[in-house]
Amino acid sequence: MPNPRLAARYAKSLIDLAIEKGQLDAVYNDMLFLQGIIRSSRELANLLKSPIINPDKKDKILEAVTGGRVSAILSTFIKLLIAKGREAYLAEIVTAFIDQYKEYKGIRTVKLTTAVPVSEELKKSIVDKISADKNLKNIELVTAVNEDLIGGFVLEIGDELVDGSIAFDLKNIKKQFQNNDFIYKIR
Repeated sequence: MPNPRLAARYAKSLIDLAIEKGQLDAVYNDMLFLQGIIRSSRELANLLKSPIINPDKKDKILEAVTGGRVSAILSTFIKLLIAKGREAYLAEIVTAFIDQYKEYKGIRTVKLTTAVPVSEELKKSIVDKISADKNLKNIELVTAVNEDLIGGFVLEIGDELVDGSIAFDLKNIKKQFQNNDFIYKIR
């Protein structure tokens, strides 16, 4: 059962500790690594949530998976979560940490969805344009390909959505025909 408040509290504590120790960027990179492992292994995610598996066994498995690849701070933090019985929330805590890190550093994530892959120079020009228009300094551009768009793009900046896709235009035209918007203008 998701618990965003718990995840946010643990993530905030870890961020504060990492800042205090001067290892915030290292812990952030470790969290990205850990997020990739958890997302790629459904078995590991299920193991963390399982009440049947002994906490010592979970600790040994996580140590084997992350051993030597993560900082001492994160390794100790994971052991603390297991000792407190909160390992089921590890994936949520990782996501909350990444979100809080980006907020702390002023990084805005922008998602660009297109019908075909875009070139690096186009990505750079989009980032430059968004930086100038929205007065944002640190932008992380995430790209995705969705062939159903037919053409154009969909740009998500926080809560704002810019839909310049052909599929969106076709839906609008279909809606206008269904409402008979054109019939009244002809008469």
